Amino acid sequence: MIEKYLIGTYTRRVSKGVYQIELDTDAQKLQNLQLVGEAIDPTYVAELVNQKRIYAITKVKDAAGNVTGGFKEWDGRSDHFPLADIAAIHDQETSPAYIAVDETRHLVFTANYHAGTICTYKIGDDGAINRADRIMDKGTLGFRKEQQDGPHPHYINLTPDNRVVAVDLGVDKVFIYDLSTDGKLTPVSELQMEDGYGPRHIAFDEKKGVAYLVGELSSNIAVLDYDKKQGKLSLRNIMSTIPDDWTEHNGAAAIRVTKDGKFVYVSNRGHNSLAVFSSDEKGNLTLVQRISTEGDFPRDFNLSDDESFVICVNQNSDNGTLYTRDAQTGKLTMVQKDVHVPEGVSVLRRK
Repeated sequence: MIEKYLIGTYTRRVSKGVYQIELDTDAQKLQNLQLVGEAIDPTYVAELVNQKRIYAITKVKDAAGNVTGGFKEWDGRSDHFPLADIAAIHDQETSPAYIAVDETRHLVFTANYHAGTICTYKIGDDGAINRADRIMDKGTLGFRKEQQDGPHPHYINLTPDNRVVAVDLGVDKVFIYDLSTDGKLTPVSELQMEDGYGPRHIAFDEKKGVAYLVGELSSNIAVLDYDKKQGKLSLRNIMSTIPDDWTEHNGAAAIRVTKDGKFVYVSNRGHNSLAVFSSDEKGNLTLVQRISTEGDFPRDFNLSDDESFVICVNQNSDNGTLYTRDAQTGKLTMVQKDVHVPEGVSVLRRK
């Protein structure tokens, strides 16, 4: 079987934009890297499946070198590359750090790390993009140097109950919002993490009523309880994603939870590993493996459709790595490395 994945990238050295790569599950190999569309630093991508549209963070520069950020929208109905442009919007001070979609309400969300804002956009039937809301994060800045220049929202997406969750590295907070059909956000709750935790990404397990929060700056993962009735998160416990004796720089990055909720995976940039945790019936974590990503700076990875494979991309070494996954133990086995993936940042299963 052939599965297709979109790869978001930086375009600072060799990459040209967003790529697609295939996973041949029978041959257990990654193959056929193709350029989907050109863009400047399209680090994260999203797909509005019911409209067959692909979105990618990007930015534009004017003749004077001034930069504005936003995202591009491509027509995803074709496999003939490059894809046709539908629309674009660049209404933010800098390029966002994350992008996600709401299939039901036809909304796009962005989190802008440098501007300190989250935005929502309404997408018309014809693909027209209109900003619906914009909120600046607020709070006390953390003590680490990466937190000293303001709020830094790093992630935004839907909760299992269709609220919006936003994660801020600068003020060590997780925000929950109610969301209207036209994209307006209403604050519901805030979770204040410990000073310097540096929240980056979050993943929910709806059946267990928990969420797992990665701390980039602390290289930690936190287990959070989620009260759907109140739309409120609370801290249960925290554990490290790296070995106790690791003294060099590390930034924990992406997180994935398996469909059965039994395993949680986190990437480590610096230690250059994937950490594998088992999750018990209550959502408590136990480390079961750390495995090399066979490259440098793994920002993201993803599970295959049946979760028998894991695809990881290493930004600095321009390579992808493929693993098989044992569904009983959660452990990974590397089966392919050194697959050319230029400046890879994110991995999205194309549906």
